[in-house]
Amino acid sequence: MAVSAPSPTAITLHRASRLLEVGFDNGDVFRLDCEYLRVHSPSAEVQGHGPSQHILQLGKRGVNIVEIRPVGQYGVTLVFDDGHDTGIYS
Repeated sequence: MAVSAPSPTAITLHRASRLLEVGFDNGDVFRLDCEYLRVHSPSAEVQGHGPSQHILQLGKRGVNIVEIRPVGQYGVTLVFDDGHDTGIYS
């Protein structure tokens, strides 16, 4: 019998501390820094189109998330206050 991966049950943005909190159905809770999420965005703009094409993101220390948009049944797009709004976080 295959074990399924935990599913997210809650996403909470803490704007003042610039943290995104994600809770899962197994009880795990992760707090992710907005800077980390922006610098490691899954978008082609950041990741490039191949393993050696990752583009280093500079000057993102004070970045914050201004909007969270659901994408289908599996992810979200995070809109950052520096204008970045591409990439789907699963």
